[in-house]
Amino acid sequence: MTKALVVEDNPLNMELVVEMLTACGFTTETAVNGEEAVKKAEREVYDLIVMDIELPGMDGAAATRIIKSKPGYKNTPAIAVTAYAMKGDKERFLAEGFNEYIPKPINVVEFMKILKKYRK
Repeated sequence: MTKALVVEDNPLNMELVVEMLTACGFTTETAVNGEEAVKKAEREVYDLIVMDIELPGMDGAAATRIIKSKPGYKNTPAIAVTAYAMKGDKERFLAEGFNEYIPKPINVVEFMKILKKYRK
């Protein structure tokens, strides 16, 4: 089974993302901020990272950079899930190392298509 780390500080968004991942056959672990995500990635290896950007403390982009710098994570796909949806935001997050960009509110059909690409 493919293991995903979901990082989201909003409980409703967390529940939605976890439900979609589970429906696609992923097992999930969760974190509510960037620091917790980095600590979990140091102890466990994940096949996919689903990262909110606007988090308390360390933002999702910084947390993803740190995680991807760790052994075994360089090629781990990361999906930015964010309320940043202005012109240029998608390109900015892809340039920062994310493989995919999902604006909030989440389009469930589009998100499910993306998740299926990363299922093993």
